[in-house]
Amino acid sequence: GAPRVYRVEPLGPIYDDPNVTDKKFPGNPTRSYRTRHPLRVVAEITEFVMPDPALVERMRTNAAELKELGIEAMDD
Repeated sequence: GAPRVYRVEPLGPIYDDPNVTDKKFPGNPTRSYRTRHPLRVVAEITEFVMPDPALVERMRTNAAELKELGIEAMDD
């Protein structure tokens, strides 16, 4: 099926995603969070525009090249 994007509401504590906040960039510019608790779907985002497939493939290729060099995402 087609990809979907949802707006969610946390049902427990959330924290900034360490892969894109504080350790790499000041603050939380991407509004990226993590939680170990459930999330409640409150809306489907229907106006979301998917990125160009070529861009996604370049990002995957770059991530694979970095992994081969021993550079992986921080995951605290």
